[in-house]
Amino acid sequence: MTTITFDTLALVDRLKTAGFAQDQAEAVIRAIADAQQELSTKRDIDDLRRDMENRMAQLEQRLTIKLGSLMALSIGIVAALDKLL
Repeated sequence: MTTITFDTLALVDRLKTAGFAQDQAEAVIRAIADAQQELSTKRDIDDLRRDMENRMAQLEQRLTIKLGSLMALSIGIVAALDKLL
């Protein structure tokens, strides 16, 4: 994932100017730093999209093969029953 860099001391000062206590301002900064661990970049999302598209294409191919096999088997069963009856 990604990390956004910013001047934490300046942000603490801005929060204190806005009325936050020192410990509150520092807690906000820590919360922001922790939340950054969950951020995704556009590249992360594009990589995930490509991976999902590849997986879907593979799944579609497997399902097509299985469906074709079932159809061939069904035709074989119908032909065999037709000869027997």
